[in-house]
Amino acid sequence: MSNFRPIDRSTGFLLPPSVDEWLPERHLARFVVEVIDRLDLSSMTRAYRGSGSASYHPAMLLGLLVYGYATGVFSSRKIERATHDSVAFRFIAANSHPDHDTLASFRRRFLKDIERLFVEVLILAREMGLLKLGTVALDGTKIHANASRHSALSYEHANKLEAQLKQEVAELLALAEACDRADVPDGLSIPEELAIREDRLAKIGEAKRKIEVRAMERCTREQAGYEAKLAAREEKEKASGRRPPGKPPAPPATGPGPTDQVNLTDEESRIMPVSGGGFEQCYNAQAVVAADSLLVVAQDVVQDSNDKRQVAPMLKKLGALPEGLGKPESLLADNGYFSEANVNGCAAAGIAPLISLGREQHHPGWKKRFEEAGPAPGNATPMQAMAHRLATPEGKRLYALRKQIPEPVFGIIKSVMGFRQFSLRGLQKVKGEWHLVTLAWNVRRMFALMPA
Repeated sequence: MSNFRPIDRSTGFLLPPSVDEWLPERHLARFVVEVIDRLDLSSMTRAYRGSGSASYHPAMLLGLLVYGYATGVFSSRKIERATHDSVAFRFIAANSHPDHDTLASFRRRFLKDIERLFVEVLILAREMGLLKLGTVALDGTKIHANASRHSALSYEHANKLEAQLKQEVAELLALAEACDRADVPDGLSIPEELAIREDRLAKIGEAKRKIEVRAMERCTREQAGYEAKLAAREEKEKASGRRPPGKPPAPPATGPGPTDQVNLTDEESRIMPVSGGGFEQCYNAQAVVAADSLLVVAQDVVQDSNDKRQVAPMLKKLGALPEGLGKPESLLADNGYFSEANVNGCAAAGIAPLISLGREQHHPGWKKRFEEAGPAPGNATPMQAMAHRLATPEGKRLYALRKQIPEPVFGIIKSVMGFRQFSLRGLQKVKGEWHLVTLAWNVRRMFALMPA
């Protein structure tokens, strides 16, 4: 005799009369709604005309996006589907079902407001006793753009394609002018073929102009460094009375190189090296993470694959935070951020930097780990002070925290939340989406930090 539970899909039953009874008391969806209810959404609500059919309230649409990003649902179509399939999404949507066009347009329309709300969430975390700005760590991670690297067009290949298309246009024009039409293949429309090639030539010409503009901007940036190196070399020569060893610095290239390229899908993204080897079409996402809570307190998205120039912009963002959040005391960063200018910038901002002076060995000997730092130098420069602090036991202990502050945040965002590729295109839109991702992470992290 069987002992199975009966399967009955035809007997009707009543659901709980309130969506509030659909979820357990402690649930991330409830917390998302509570947080958003405490934010100032007046600028969003004022943006609606108030005429025509009734609109979905921004609080509900924002709640769906934040909960979606916090749980790995980024597509507006999947969020729309989840309002039918998921109890948590149904709870946030109050049993309504906004379509994907409404969700996608809301996300695009209010990206700047989401940047402001990111700071409001930090203030809320401070009020809840979850955020303390003491030690912070800065790091970056490459995130795929909404474009394929195979859609990139190099300057060298653009010139080859341009020459080929011009030759084909000349051949088609000569064929059109020929009196004998017997050589024209069946189905060939010369005007259509000419229009296709002229359109391609226009797009290739536009791509070449963009590459040339980038090359000019790069040359301008590199020229300042070149002149600084020349000046330093001349000072050394005057001080020593002889020519410094080594070759003099080479001037920057004035034109685009053969490998300079632009992506035809998202022209503001860049080819970047990624972990594990290889190159992909990416953006470089930056984040400053608080050590005590692992909350992201400042972030940005840049087009540089190198992190060397990102310290100053992130210090500016930290300085722009409300005074009520406090002020960071120490900034941890790996060797990719090291330069004397960055160390001096941290000191000028009143933040003690701990930036690695070089690549560290994976398994240093016990003697190196426990060697004495020696006395602190007198009248030390910011660079000397940081080098001495890194050699002290306290500095070593503090810098050792770097790997367990921002890297777990990036790991959870990519592997648990599943955010490995931007949905939007263009640098400004990508910046806004990264604000949404980090806001969703902060809300998720605040919920985890809340006492049961």
